[in-house]
Amino acid sequence: MSKDKNPRRVADNEAMAKTRMLRTSPQKLNLVAQMIRGKKVDKALTDLTFSKKRIAGDVKKCLQSAIANAENNHNLDVDELIVAEAWVGKNLTMKRGRPRARGRFGKILKPFAEITIKVRQVEEVTGEQA
Repeated sequence: MSKDKNPRRVADNEAMAKTRMLRTSPQKLNLVAQMIRGKKVDKALTDLTFSKKRIAGDVKKCLQSAIANAENNHNLDVDELIVAEAWVGKNLTMKRGRPRARGRFGKILKPFAEITIKVRQVEEVTGEQA
């Protein structure tokens, strides 16, 4: 009398990784996520390695985790993986502040974000088309 196994959240040819509490705004993180959407994973890793954006290193770590999940947990071929989806969400916002002139208080918001990367295995079309 055991419980039923949870259904997979992704398709059979997909794998996913999520990173939470990234110390940047979702708007800035989305610029990096936009850079890798739809690309092959080796090209996306190269782009993230040589990106000048500070958060690109954390996005690269998340992408490597998604690739490892695909290889180890779902037996997918790494050479045929593409970044199917990469989406960004808001997380908490720390509220800080500093005193300003005439007894006022300057509000400083320190946002956090999260990123989810989904990789998909696609068979390359090699051969002659009629």
